[in-house]
Amino acid sequence: MKSESRLHARDYISRLAASGHYHFSSAEAQAALGVSADAAKLALNRLAKQGLIASPARSFYVIVPPEYSSLGCLPADQFIPALMKRLGQSYYMGLLSAAQYHGAAHHRPQESQVMVAKSRRPIVCGTVRVAFVVRKDIAQIPVQSFNTPRGTVLVSTPEATAVDLVGYYNHVGGLDHVATILGELADNLDAGKLVAAVQAAPVPWAQRLGYLLERVEAGERAQALKAYVRKHARQATALLPTVNAKDAERDEGWKLDINADVEAEL
Repeated sequence: MKSESRLHARDYISRLAASGHYHFSSAEAQAALGVSADAAKLALNRLAKQGLIASPARSFYVIVPPEYSSLGCLPADQFIPALMKRLGQSYYMGLLSAAQYHGAAHHRPQESQVMVAKSRRPIVCGTVRVAFVVRKDIAQIPVQSFNTPRGTVLVSTPEATAVDLVGYYNHVGGLDHVATILGELADNLDAGKLVAAVQAAPVPWAQRLGYLLERVEAGERAQALKAYVRKHARQATALLPTVNAKDAERDEGWKLDINADVEAEL
């Protein structure tokens, strides 16, 4: 009886993969196998021990094709869209993960970074790591779709990525690293779209972003941003929020107190 159950479970995931579906829920597997919840769980556990499937989230499974057997899971961008759809939550690949999509690969991130509207626990699936970062007003963030081997994934645009990198600098290794990535992203940034992207962020993010773009010799991308700052920045702010800005030199163009030395690794 056990081998029959296992055979049915293997047939089930084989049919799914053959039809291009690499994600399923425990309830869907139970219904397809026609067994009890406990029997379905046992069958899925056997497949997981064989490395044929993995479970990045409770009751959510992915089929692991041979090319990803060393990962023990699908890459994050191949299952996050399906997982978030099942959860009914908005998301986009952001920060270092988004920068990679846009050609900035100075440092390969050790984990995928996914922006979400509500806090979620990180995912560990085989060697795949996913960190979730809460982004307010997520529906207003400009995103674009990229193809993956299992469908499509939403990624912040180059401009929105630049804004997020500055706003969440502590998630990406600090301002030096932010400046490095901005230098790599600069050619992909559109000045007008940059202004549109900062409107979904606090004004100090725009002030810091413009200054850093000038630091990496991409000041021409920031000219429209400077006009936005002049209009909307009501007071000066610190380049590094966590450090005292008293007696710091002020950049009047960006209304920014320069309380940190930023060096890009270019």
